[in-house]
Amino acid sequence: MDNKEDIIKSGQIAKKALEFGKEIAKENIKVLELAEKIESKIIELGGKPAFPVGISINHVAAHDTPLYNDERILKKGDIVKLDLGAHINGNVTDNAATIEIATNNNSKLIESSEKALKEAAKLAVPNTEIFEIGKLIQETITRFGFSPIKNLSGHGIDKYIVHTFPTIPNYNNNDKTKLKEDMVIAIEPFATTGQGLVVEGKNSSIYALQNIKNTRNFEARKLIKFIQENYKTLPFAERWLIKEFGLKARLLLKILENENIVHPYGVLPEQSKGLVSQSEYTILIGYGVIT
Repeated sequence: MDNKEDIIKSGQIAKKALEFGKEIAKENIKVLELAEKIESKIIELGGKPAFPVGISINHVAAHDTPLYNDERILKKGDIVKLDLGAHINGNVTDNAATIEIATNNNSKLIESSEKALKEAAKLAVPNTEIFEIGKLIQETITRFGFSPIKNLSGHGIDKYIVHTFPTIPNYNNNDKTKLKEDMVIAIEPFATTGQGLVVEGKNSSIYALQNIKNTRNFEARKLIKFIQENYKTLPFAERWLIKEFGLKARLLLKILENENIVHPYGVLPEQSKGLVSQSEYTILIGYGVIT
């Protein structure tokens, strides 16, 4: 694998950025400030964000990144999922952790996803059948008295692609596909006090280029060129484009969305509004945990 060095370095950056995020995620910090400081830290450490930092709170499981004018702050008792990724030359790593703001009322929920991740990571070796990982995650989370979220999963990672084959489930899905040497995967247990399913909510302001084709709008063509040059197929945030193009970026994104050139991601709340915790590592099979 000729890109192993970049993957390992990217993992070190993601790990340091996540620890930094956990340190500064305090009561009353603006969600926007937190996201931008973590993204800046990734760049400071020598990488680039692989996707917009996710700051998903309480019953929201994933895909919540702040808007350009977001006024939300972290509040006492919030259960905060920090989900971030770094890349070097398109070699992506992805990790996540959950923290509780200024209280300790949901430590078991957080511990359940952390323990599930640590146990599952031990199985991330060549020839493990994928269902074994999901089965262990499910057993660990339910032993704590919670439910795994079944329609969120870990995933394979490839160059400039955050989510690819194989799917790494959070329950026993009977998938007998075997892990292979040099695969890069993310194991990503989600635990909840709710039913264990997410639904798609409002637009998260996260997008990805999905279908490069011509558009009549000259300004929209410029935006496509900027996205291709800076993010390729990786997800990006509306607020990133507003910094470059001003508020007209919102209208241009809507044009590209309507023409199926970019794909919008929705915020993912737990269906029954149960609290959610998340933990995640990137693992290079045959090497070990790299975040």
